[in-house]
Amino acid sequence: MWVGKGTGRAMASMIEINTADAAPIWRQIEERVRRLVQAGTLAPGCPVPSVRDLARTLRINPATAAKAYQRLTEAGVLQVRRGEGTFVADQPPSMAAAERDRALRDGAHRYAATALAVGASEHEAAAELQAAWASLAPAQEVIP
Repeated sequence: MWVGKGTGRAMASMIEINTADAAPIWRQIEERVRRLVQAGTLAPGCPVPSVRDLARTLRINPATAAKAYQRLTEAGVLQVRRGEGTFVADQPPSMAAAERDRALRDGAHRYAATALAVGASEHEAAAELQAAWASLAPAQEVIP
């Protein structure tokens, strides 16, 4: 779990934006933060970067970061504490099975579309997926 100063900057470095992805940037941020929370990488009560800091780190418009944070706050994933900042909610909601299935299906569809667009074979796409899975698996460990 991330705690202490610099925590928000660490979280921002875990969010990658894919400009080639058809999904809007705010949705990519929203989905990544949800995954970090669901995996326990971002524990309840952990601070997240300010909208301005996140926008600066990701080199995006602050309104884009604000939209992602607003949606996450409305969903109960994040909470704003006046005068303190934005934090992972004390009790973030679990992802419903249907929502999890939809997210997995949408991600698989986007990945398959990308693989087909670049001319990759099914075998090549599966190998890249396995490599990505292996590289992300350590990110699910709790960070001291």
